[in-house]
Amino acid sequence: MSTYIPIGKLIGPHGLQGELLLQHQLGKRSTLSGVKAIFIEDKKGQFLPWFIEKAQARNEAETLLKIEGISSKEQAQQLARKAVWLAEADFEKQAAKTAPIKLLGYHIVENDQDLGEILELIEQPHQILCRLQINGKDVYIPLHEDSLQRIDHKKCIVQVELPEGLLDIYLS
Repeated sequence: MSTYIPIGKLIGPHGLQGELLLQHQLGKRSTLSGVKAIFIEDKKGQFLPWFIEKAQARNEAETLLKIEGISSKEQAQQLARKAVWLAEADFEKQAAKTAPIKLLGYHIVENDQDLGEILELIEQPHQILCRLQINGKDVYIPLHEDSLQRIDHKKCIVQVELPEGLLDIYLS
């Protein structure tokens, strides 16, 4: 079974020929060179491929996509606001080494205690929120200059020092 990584979402149609604007978190300008398909989750855990005809980088966070079988603004609108996923191998080639999204799958550790795996990253202006699950509950850990101690890329660990009582808010 393939592993898919969420990279962003299709914002909406662009123009009249069925092009779509992809807002992504790859951390660099990307034409998705070498990527044959993006994936959209149809049902929970079921990903449908959408084959890329053409991709053009607009800036570090946006790429204009032309997808096979989508030729009108109305067809493109059907995919608007859908989350976009890449196959893990494509993700590894496309994401910048320093992009926060590369922390997906890393473990948050505080005082030698593994709090859990980073399941989602939410970028905000002055921090990144990492979503974990602890005892079946969603927990959001902020990463910013006060809480982040270090990142060990070899061990896939993010070492943090959390404000006192932060975990109690989620777990009590």
